[in-house]
Amino acid sequence: MSDLEGQTETAIRAEEVSLRQPSVWHLIGVLPGWIAGLFLFALMAMTFLDVVLRSALDNPIESATELTRLFMAIIVFASLPMVSWKGTHIAVDLLDPLFTRALARWRDALIDLVCGAALLWPAKRVFDLAERARSFGDETEYLGFPQYIPGWFIAAFTAITALVFLARGLVRIFAPHRLTPKGSHDD
Repeated sequence: MSDLEGQTETAIRAEEVSLRQPSVWHLIGVLPGWIAGLFLFALMAMTFLDVVLRSALDNPIESATELTRLFMAIIVFASLPMVSWKGTHIAVDLLDPLFTRALARWRDALIDLVCGAALLWPAKRVFDLAERARSFGDETEYLGFPQYIPGWFIAAFTAITALVFLARGLVRIFAPHRLTPKGSHDD
């Protein structure tokens, strides 16, 4: 076997191993999407059952509104870190023609850093409100579910989103090639 064949075989084996064993960072990156997807499916199934029970048996799910609010909060806040890192949120580009590529990179880095810093305050505030709900023993109306748990979830994912924005801003400054997906208009 030649040296080139050996290197090719080693590269193929390394790629197979990486396909079978995702890194911890990959798992951290996809976990929020799986959480959001799971709760989106649960919301869809609950809505379907609610409509069927309401129409066929005149017996709707009493806590459907409460569960819808809870599931929507989980879906939205679980998606925020992933959407923020990938930059797939809605962006208005009216002023883009006024910036060169280098200035646009610095502008976007500054925006990411400001957004990350700004999100730290709401994360802290929601955590404080969740703690207050916990100290008062607040529960949801129908299910009696502790209200501080969704508050903690929202606070945690808002804080994670803040860290994602800060990391994204730093990556834009120090390693912009790692951020821009292939085929993107940002390259």
